[in-house]
Amino acid sequence: MKAICDRFVPSNCSSSNTGEKRDISRASLVSDSASSDNNSDLTLCPDVVASSSPVSQQSKEASTSEHKPDCTTHNSWTVIFKTASMASGAIRRFQERVLGPSRTGISSSTSEIWLLGVCYKISDGESSEEGDSGHVLTAFGQDFSSLILMTYRRGFEPIGDTAYTSDVNWGCMLRSSQMLFAQALLFQRLGRSWRKKESEPPEEEYLGILELFGDSEASAFSIHNLILAGESYGLAAGSWVGPYAVCRSWESLVRKKREETDVKNKSFSMAVHIVSGSEDGERGGAPILCIEDVTKSCVEFSEGETEWTPILLLVPLVLGLDKVNPRYLPSLIATFTFPQSLGILGGKPGASTYIVGVQEDKGFYLDPHDVQQVVTVNKEDRDVDTLSYHCNTPRYVPLESLDPSLALGFYCPDKADFDDFCIRATKLAGESNGAPLFTVTQSHRRNDSGIAESSSIVTSTEFSGEEEHEDDWQLL
Repeated sequence: MKAICDRFVPSNCSSSNTGEKRDISRASLVSDSASSDNNSDLTLCPDVVASSSPVSQQSKEASTSEHKPDCTTHNSWTVIFKTASMASGAIRRFQERVLGPSRTGISSSTSEIWLLGVCYKISDGESSEEGDSGHVLTAFGQDFSSLILMTYRRGFEPIGDTAYTSDVNWGCMLRSSQMLFAQALLFQRLGRSWRKKESEPPEEEYLGILELFGDSEASAFSIHNLILAGESYGLAAGSWVGPYAVCRSWESLVRKKREETDVKNKSFSMAVHIVSGSEDGERGGAPILCIEDVTKSCVEFSEGETEWTPILLLVPLVLGLDKVNPRYLPSLIATFTFPQSLGILGGKPGASTYIVGVQEDKGFYLDPHDVQQVVTVNKEDRDVDTLSYHCNTPRYVPLESLDPSLALGFYCPDKADFDDFCIRATKLAGESNGAPLFTVTQSHRRNDSGIAESSSIVTSTEFSGEEEHEDDWQLL
């Protein structure tokens, strides 16, 4: 399978699509099952403002030798064409066995779609003109296709002392996590409302983000450096790991980069905080977000210069045995309505994806399993081709089929946004019917026996959607 994967460069979401028209059409967004006379249209939810704002056992991906097949010069074009066709079919059949049949586009359902905190609401179209529908569909397409895609790459420099020059078959969780982190940087530096413009040269800030995730040790957040930082959590070239280990590895990598550079010149200019249960989850139960711990993470990241910095919250979860327990699905879906949402690291067992949106019981995702050649991005080179870092075809997977081991991501640019996140998370936990994804507390305290306990927090007013302030928090 490794040999097949390495010979296959997909037609979708690939740098080979340079001549492909990038405009998002209705045909590319609507599901194959949607009827041609569908009158539904999309409108933005008026109450949504775009913000600029443990470890479980996993099925491992097949691991094979890094020896690559040679295409000798005596091969005829006919043989090459047949081989490529067979490889293309094989890799697609392999992906469908793991992720399920390819499901693309937006269904004809009138349910709203949430894409990383932004709502696209579908109406029956009775009072809307087709032009308005097309405009909002285009807006959704631009939003989705502006998200950063990271996929398998081949042809990069060897990882450490190994012979691995490709992450095909084992790097999907690392690539999924790169997407989430790149998206956090994109929100921080360019804002949630940023859209990639095909008709204009790319911004230097945008290219600078992609440069950080290049496939070499020179790039701060390459899989090379991530594997090195995560060795104590089981990361190794050729091995597949779960979300918890990857989240901890990112925490270590960001800490390492912080120590190597001064505060004002950080590559990753935000703190990283892992939300886990008591004693790092050893006592079980829902993970606990402690406000005092988050504040401490901000102070440590700024090396005492400020009490608050932009922060990335990662919440590793195990929500069942073989698949996600249905009790958690409403809460999982609701997290995408948070303006702080960065989506989910998750997928089928042994096949990670980056889930960026939801509609009813479906999760829209970016797929790292396409194999692409390495692209070197330099922020000084405005002519570089970045098409391989984006995808204009929404794919979806039934949320009920997800592997129960996953991780949530949230980005809070400032203290006010973090307070808003805590209010939303506390309300969500209260509405979870006894199955919260995680809980929020103000501080940890010790009882008379010296055992650490968490003090719950509530707001002094009902959750009415009105602005809350830090003074509204009360300890129980």
